[in-house]
Amino acid sequence: MAATREFSAGGVVVREVDGRYEVAVIRPAGKTVTALPKGHIDPGESAEQAAAREVREETGLEARLEQKLGDVKYVYRWRGTTIFKEVTFFFFRYQSGVIDAVTEAMRKEVDHAFWLPLDDAPQKLTYPGEREMAGRARALLAAPR
Repeated sequence: MAATREFSAGGVVVREVDGRYEVAVIRPAGKTVTALPKGHIDPGESAEQAAAREVREETGLEARLEQKLGDVKYVYRWRGTTIFKEVTFFFFRYQSGVIDAVTEAMRKEVDHAFWLPLDDAPQKLTYPGEREMAGRARALLAAPR
């Protein structure tokens, strides 16, 4: 049985609108899941750089990286291979851009990007690890400064 390891990075991008926080989420191409933007770390790229690139490519947004939120680890099988996957998530603050203004090239990866109320993210995100990362972002924003 073949096994391999994969490393990816992603972002929890938040913005404040009328005193409420929203998070940028995606619907990956051909899927019915709601997820955070994320993807493989390219050779020579840091996890932080990969997360910022994936946020830009998959949502159309520019965002400022503030800090690491944590790692999500899981195992899945693909074409007879067991994949041990680790995704490092970072907390970003929205800077500019129009969500869902992804390039035509990225349409093969993302069907739709949209803002979701951050308070709804722990229930509406599909993957448990990503729900946890959204919860960490909520806790970070609620913490006294």
